[in-house]
Amino acid sequence: MQKQFKKHLIRTAVLAALCGAGLAQAATIVIQSRDPAGVGFNDATPVAPVGGNPGTTLGEQRMFVYRYVADVWEKALDSNVTITVNAGWEALSCTASSATLGSAGAWNIWHDFAGGQPGTWYPQALANKLAGVNLSEDMEDDGSGYAGVDIKTQFNINLGKSDCLAGSPFYLGIDGNFGTGVNFVETLLHELGHGLGFSVLSVQTSTGFRINAAGTAYVANGGLPSIWERFMYDNTVGKTWLDMSSAERRASAVNPLGLAWIGSNVLAGADMLAATPVLKISASAPGASGQYPYGTASFGPAVSSGLNLGALATVPADAVNGAGCLPFSPATTAAVTGKVAIIDRGTCGFAVKAKNAQNAGAVGVIIANNAAGAAPGLGGADPTVVIPTVSVSQADGVKLRTAITAALPYGTRTKPGLANATLGADPSKRAGADALGRPLLYTPNPLVGGSSVSHWDVSATPNLLMEPNISPDLGLILVAPKDLTKPLLKDLGW
Repeated sequence: MQKQFKKHLIRTAVLAALCGAGLAQAATIVIQSRDPAGVGFNDATPVAPVGGNPGTTLGEQRMFVYRYVADVWEKALDSNVTITVNAGWEALSCTASSATLGSAGAWNIWHDFAGGQPGTWYPQALANKLAGVNLSEDMEDDGSGYAGVDIKTQFNINLGKSDCLAGSPFYLGIDGNFGTGVNFVETLLHELGHGLGFSVLSVQTSTGFRINAAGTAYVANGGLPSIWERFMYDNTVGKTWLDMSSAERRASAVNPLGLAWIGSNVLAGADMLAATPVLKISASAPGASGQYPYGTASFGPAVSSGLNLGALATVPADAVNGAGCLPFSPATTAAVTGKVAIIDRGTCGFAVKAKNAQNAGAVGVIIANNAAGAAPGLGGADPTVVIPTVSVSQADGVKLRTAITAALPYGTRTKPGLANATLGADPSKRAGADALGRPLLYTPNPLVGGSSVSHWDVSATPNLLMEPNISPDLGLILVAPKDLTKPLLKDLGW
C-alpha cells in the first residue's frame, strides 16, 4: 500500500533575515487536534487495551500512538523551537481493496532567513530550527485555524470498513503485531518524516516547475529551489536538480533507478544497504541466463539467498485468467502445476495473485512489474499463502517470458524453452543504490503523484522507513545500520 503525500505549498511566507539564538536541545513536539466532539481523537467508543497501548477508548488509543511516535521523533531531532503538529481523522479516498492511509506535509515553507541557504525553500519546522526562532509567530491569522502550525497531518477514519480496504484497519498497538491490519506506528512515523522535510517541497514533479518566491504559483524555469534539490543527482544527465531546467527535472522524476542522493550523512551510512538480491536464471533460450534483481513480499514464507524456486511457467494476462486475479483456467493450471508462475502486476492485490497460483498447484510466484522501474515491493497480507513470492522489473519479466515461450528444436518438432530460478545475491552492487553506492530515490515511470522523488526507491534492502510502501520489518531506529531517514534529514540541516 502506498502512503500518499500531499503538499501544502501555496500557504507560504517570506521573512527577511532574523537572528537565531540559543543552544541546540532535544526537540519538543506538540500535538494539536482539530477533531470535533465524538470524532477521531474524541471518539469515545470503548476498546480493549492492545499491544502495549493502554487506551480504553478508540480516541485515547489514537492519541497514545501519536504521542508515542512524537516521542521517537523528539529524541531523534534537536531544535530550540517547539514543533506543532496539527492532527485530524477524516474520510479520505478509498475502496474495498485500496485506500489513502493518510498524509502529512509542512504547512508553511520559508526562504531567506538567518541560518538557511540564500534563495532556498525550507519546511517550516526546519527553518525554525535553523533560525532559532518561530518564524510564523508574527504571521497574521487568516482564519484557516492553522496559525503557528508546522506540520498538518490527516489519517483515514474509515480504514478497515467494508468499503475502505476491508478488514485492514489501523493497528493501534505499539508491539508490531499488526497481522492483517495497517501498522499505524510506522505509518505515522513515515508521514511525520515528510512533514519534517523528507520531500522535494517546491517542485511540481509533473512539470519540473518551481514555486515562485512569493509562494503563490509554480513557474517555468524560474522560482526558487528547495534545500532538497542540491542533493538529488541524476546519473543520466550528470546534474543535480539544483542545476537543471524544468524540462530536465520533469524527465529526471521519471528516470527509473537514475536519481541518487549525494548528501554526505546518507553516504556515510549507505554501507548498511545489502548486496543486491538476485534471481539466478539458467535457461535454454540464448541470452536469458543470468542475474535478475528481485523484490520481496510481505506475505508468504520469507525468501533468502540459496532458495531453489524451480522451473518457470507463464500465466497469460488474458480475460480468462484475469492477470492472475481469477481462478486459473484448466490450461493454465496444467502449465503452472509444480512450477513457478510468472504473473503481471495489476488489477488486483499481490496476495490474491499468489493465492490463485497456489490453488492451481504452483510452487512459487514471480510478479513482473507493469511499469518501468525497479522490481516492486509486494505489500498485502494473506496467512494462507504458503509459497514464496518475489517480483521483477517489467523489462526482466518480458525477458523471462520470452525465454519460456521461445521455440527450441526437438527432433522434428519444437518444445517450449526451459528456465530454472534460484535466489542469490550480487555482492558487487548495493540494493537500492547506484554504481557508486549512492542510495536511489523513487522515480517510477509513469509518475506516481505524491510519491515520486520524495521517497527512497523500493529496491532498497533492507527496507527503509521512507520507501513508498509499508513493510513488516520496519522499526523505530532512524539511523544506519537500520535506516537512513535521520541521515537524510541531517543533510538538509536538521
